This record gives sequence, C-alpha cells and structure tokens, in this order.
Amino acid sequence: MATGYRELAAVLRDDIHNGKYPPGETLPKQDEIADTYGVNVNTVRKAVGVLEAEGLVTPVRRKGTVVRDRPPMKRLGTDRYAKSKWKFGLVAFAADREASGQAWKRDDQTNQVRQVVADAEVAEGLQIEPGARVYERARLVKQGDKPTHTLISYYRPEHVENTPIVDPKPGTATPGGGFAVLTLQGLEPDHMTETFHARMPTPDEIKELDLPAGEPVVVLHRTTYTDDGVAVEFARGVHSASRFSWSYSFEIPE
Repeated sequence: MATGYRELAAVLRDDIHNGKYPPGETLPKQDEIADTYGVNVNTVRKAVGVLEAEGLVTPVRRKGTVVRDRPPMKRLGTDRYAKSKWKFGLVAFAADREASGQAWKRDDQTNQVRQVVADAEVAEGLQIEPGARVYERARLVKQGDKPTHTLISYYRPEHVENTPIVDPKPGTATPGGGFAVLTLQGLEPDHMTETFHARMPTPDEIKELDLPAGEPVVVLHRTTYTDDGVAVEFARGVHSASRFSWSYSFEIPE
C-alpha cells in the first residue's frame, strides 16, 4: 500500500504510463483513491499535485483530474526546412502537420507586422547595431481552435521592404512562407542555427497559448543565413510543450 504522497504519485504515474488511465480519461475521485490505497485525502491531493506539476494530468472543471494527451504532433528537425518543401508552397508548420497526418490551412496562422527597434538579441542575430529599425512579424499558430506556438521573426528593412513578408494580412506570407520571399529577393536561405531551452511560461504566454496548469514551454531561437553568411532572419518561438514531440534525423559527423 502507498503510504506517502510521493509513493502514491509514483503508483499513479506508473498507472498512467502503463495505460491503466489513458489520455483523456479521468482519474478516480480523490476519496476513492484514498480508500483504494489506504491514505487520507490530503495525501491524494498532494500526489495529484505532483502529477499536475509533471504535466501528466490537468484539472478540468466539472469533470475532475484528466490524463493529458501525449504530444499529438511531430515537430520535424532539418526536414521541416527542406527547400523541396518551401520552394513548392509548403511552410514549416504545415510540413510538421503533414508528417503527423494532420490537416492544415493557411489561416491556421495569424500575422501582425510592425517596425520596431532591435534589442541586443535581435541585433546580434541580424548582425546589426542595437537600436536599428527592423521589421517584426509575429504569428500565433493554431491547430483547430487550440494554439500550438508563437513565432516572431525579425528582418532587416532593406531585405524585405515592399515584399509579402511585411504584408499584415493573416496567414503565411506566400504559400512557401518567408523563405520563398527571401529567395525571390536574392537572399535564399542556405543554413541556420537553432537553439532551444525549456522554462515555465509567463502569465501572458499562459493566456495566449491557453496552457493548462503546470505546463512548461519550449523556447526556440533561430537564425537563418544565406550561403555567404548574411543573416536574413532572426526568430523567437514559444511552443506549448505538450503539443509537440521534437524529431531530428541527421548524419553523424566524422
């Protein structure tokens, strides 16, 4: 019998991983769990709190404690940026959807464009001086009515002025997205650097991404270069951790 809340949390965690309580199913009521394992309700409450903090369950009003879905969508690594995709009208988030067997629409992505002053991070990414004017293109990407991530890209004005990248209409800049536009400008993306880290979300991110209690976010920083090393985009993304599995395939360097 489980005696402490950590031990009880371990038992319930194993039950979830083993499929006794599959995604979308509600755990038994807390008094029922207490009776089953011979503990008091406060112990159950603390054990369930551990599982919430780990992102395994979430409280749902008028329903109870629900086992959360496992990541429903692959986020491809290098393959999502393949030129064979965006040169023929498939943007990166759509490549993820297709690889996951899911439908997508151009208006799954919102779009807001404005000129801003480059902070130190943007300036370093775009190889410009801090305080220089840049274009900021902010997107919120949804799957149905559920937000999956935000992505904010920054560009030098001389690279994107009077192009679809700075058009504020909703959806992707073109069927092939911003990379296709840059290519038409003679700035074809050739290589990039991506850096990721995880953290707990800010209050604004919780609201914008409609995050359940205890869910972390995965933060992306991406810098895209031409073949001669010119930085043509710096991007920041914030991803709902439970919406994606991150998948990379690559050759092992010598």
